[in-house]
Amino acid sequence: MMNRRAFLAGLAATSWAQGRRRPNVVLLLADDLGYGELGCQGNAEIPTPHIDSIARNGVRYTNGYVTAPFCTPSRAGLLTGRYQTRFGHELNAVGQANLDPAIGLPEGELTLADRLRQAGYATGVIGKWHLGGTEKYHPLQRGFAEFFGFLHEGHFFVPPPYEGVISHLRKNEPPYDAHNPLLRGTQEVTEREYLTDALAREAESFIARNRQRPFFLYLPWNAVHSPMQATMGSQERFAGIKDEHRRVFAGMLSSLDDGVGRVLAALRRHGLEENTLVIFLSDNGGPTAELTSSNKPLRGGKGQLFEGGIRVAFLMQWKGRWAAGRTEETPVIATDIVPTVLRAAGVRYQAAEFDGVDLAGTVGERTLFWRYGKNIAVRQGRWKLVRQGGTGFALYDLDKDVAEAQDLSATEPATVERLRRVLEERNGEMAPPRWGAGDGKTKKVG
Repeated sequence: MMNRRAFLAGLAATSWAQGRRRPNVVLLLADDLGYGELGCQGNAEIPTPHIDSIARNGVRYTNGYVTAPFCTPSRAGLLTGRYQTRFGHELNAVGQANLDPAIGLPEGELTLADRLRQAGYATGVIGKWHLGGTEKYHPLQRGFAEFFGFLHEGHFFVPPPYEGVISHLRKNEPPYDAHNPLLRGTQEVTEREYLTDALAREAESFIARNRQRPFFLYLPWNAVHSPMQATMGSQERFAGIKDEHRRVFAGMLSSLDDGVGRVLAALRRHGLEENTLVIFLSDNGGPTAELTSSNKPLRGGKGQLFEGGIRVAFLMQWKGRWAAGRTEETPVIATDIVPTVLRAAGVRYQAAEFDGVDLAGTVGERTLFWRYGKNIAVRQGRWKLVRQGGTGFALYDLDKDVAEAQDLSATEPATVERLRRVLEERNGEMAPPRWGAGDGKTKKVG
């Protein structure tokens, strides 16, 4: 892997089609969105027409995965194109851990923004960072020229006393805003607008200001992550939902969809839609009890390596370049996004640098790997072997049992043994976690 300092000191090798402007890239990341909550994923209760349009105008991956069931490690894999377990960034930073100067995306890792900025792209991140809360991990140190948002795991959607919203807060709601101000660059700002709307506003501004050059806009929303707060107007759309908690969630998701719609409209307004690669996914599955977020028809949710924790809505469109309305069942993973974007942008790279592949090419059968603390899983073809919660291994045939209801480990011992050997090999390539549980050694799977 190329050292980050060496990369930034040199000139990135790039090539792109003569006479063709390099594509813009808009990476939209929802937070804690359940697999089954979008209209295009089968939810008829909460309309999401703008997000659905990305699937309608592009491709929807029904077997789209992220690299971890929690925010921090998932984002590390997404932005580097590498399993975060390779560089120890495995566990989730919450609360005071965000203030620890030892916790953050390792400085030696290149981000997609590093690579695109060196290739001449304008780069900006608007929203939730959660890859280190101290100065050396700040987005402006990681390839982004602009930042508007916050550094920790969550943020209230309006400042106290929370006027203009309907809140459905837990008795022990974490103090998300403590030592976690909204920032423009490195300067604290006060934001009165509902945060989802404010992020959409900032995205519109970024697009308008950079419309004359290729840009990379990374927009990690904090919706629909707790705290549960929705605008009054969004609530009025869902008067038919009797459960108040679910109604607040519906309002939050509806506002997120409106924000995505504003971003897509800004691309159209500036004549950029057909030369922009738009990507939408969630950082992990939904925490159902906390949000009501549904992962149907999958088992489990956030924090687990069952499908509900790691399989997410995964949508991509490039109007004018990619065929519209496709549904792909081939398993893909968030580490595929970096090589896909770099190839589209004409930025040269070595395939061995990444744990992903270019999705514009042929994606054959592959091995997908996950590790989170003591939990570990692998998927090859239709088979998935998983150990969740410190118990023994379970084997599932995902082609026949997407809900992981029938453990086949007792009747398919040869498959279990084969996949255990694969897990052993992959796990041996990985680094120990940089913080949290564990004794600092990479242990054998068993």
